[in-house]
Amino acid sequence: MKPSSPFSPAQKSLAIIMGGGAGSRLFPLTKERAKPAVPLGGKYRLVDIPISNCLNSNIRRIYVLTQFNTASLHQHINASYKFDHFGNNFVEILAAQQTPEDSNWYQGTADAVRQNLRYFLEKNYEYYVILSGDQLYRMDYRDVLHQHIQTQADLTIATIPVMREPAKSFGIMQTDDERRITRFVEKPKDEAVLDSLVIPPDLLTQIGKTPGEQLYQASMGIYVFNRAVLQECLDNNFEDFGKNIIPSAIEKYRVFAYIFQGYWEDIGTIRAFYDANLNLTDPKPEYSFYELGRPIYTRPRFLPASIVRKASVDRAVIADGCLLEECTIERCVIGLRSVIKKGSVVRNTIMMGADYYDGENYTPDPSLPSIGIGEGCVINGAIIDKNARIGDRVVITPEGKSQDYDGDGFYIRDGIVVVPKGSVIPSDTWI
Repeated sequence: MKPSSPFSPAQKSLAIIMGGGAGSRLFPLTKERAKPAVPLGGKYRLVDIPISNCLNSNIRRIYVLTQFNTASLHQHINASYKFDHFGNNFVEILAAQQTPEDSNWYQGTADAVRQNLRYFLEKNYEYYVILSGDQLYRMDYRDVLHQHIQTQADLTIATIPVMREPAKSFGIMQTDDERRITRFVEKPKDEAVLDSLVIPPDLLTQIGKTPGEQLYQASMGIYVFNRAVLQECLDNNFEDFGKNIIPSAIEKYRVFAYIFQGYWEDIGTIRAFYDANLNLTDPKPEYSFYELGRPIYTRPRFLPASIVRKASVDRAVIADGCLLEECTIERCVIGLRSVIKKGSVVRNTIMMGADYYDGENYTPDPSLPSIGIGEGCVINGAIIDKNARIGDRVVITPEGKSQDYDGDGFYIRDGIVVVPKGSVIPSDTWI
């Protein structure tokens, strides 16, 4: 009899995090950075979420596949995730590259994995956990691996129950009573098709839902492949997992659904990003960074504590190194090194902070406003990206404006004013 392996399934797994495409729906936050590098929650980046989920699940061999606007993402990963020299744990970047075999950019998620398959097969990993780099959730992947092994699955796909209207924007799975996937429909719009995909009453009862609820199993873009099955599924020219690989795999292999019921948000649009961040300020946020034993890791910084002088602050997340002076802050996320000066009122706003203080690395142009928010400003319903310079007596609000608009030094997307990274808004400007 072959002896059992001394290693747990997590220790026999390799995580592959997809760095995302051009991120056009998150523009202008992705104007100069990849989607996974977009700041989150005052001090984190989106990519910290799947990496931390892996580390907390004891999956410590992780590749991140990157292609678009990668500089800040590479800098963040290299500065954040360092292991000792005496183990085989790693978080490494695999950027798109030209090779003698393939000179093309990644054409999709499946193509990205295929182009790097030689690296993934170098060591004897048994399971491959494929993840997205731009989602907000907390999951123990060991639970997925446990079910994957228990059901003798070739491929396990994480799904989440969604209502009828959101189901039209997802890939929807249909399963039998054992949760084996029998059908997959990408973004179903036809009402009759939707009727046929609803989760059956028995399965609703199994997952603790009311049998009469009209729910659907939406793919989360999280996959666990067996080694041989991944190789076989990529032995073709298919470009994408959701559109191409998954439908064909359902017909050929044992494909099961892992039904996840926690908080999950695909940070795909400005509105989704804005709402997910401001939700962190609520008394009982849907996602919390304060979960004992399952921290979210990020780049260690050696910044001083924030200074608050005669400020009124209500429902705010405030990161390190900030200077808030005689201002009013209500329901805001205030990022690293943020400066808000006297008399300013900031509400329902995400302020991403700065990479440096004025005068720290160079002498700023005296004709420009200082980094941060000047005196006497009123800002509501906005996202202020890093290193933005907002002068005195500036008013920023989306009220009375188009839902989508390109202005001078700002954009409006999904009814939210976005001031891009490094923008300058002169004093007395009204947006």
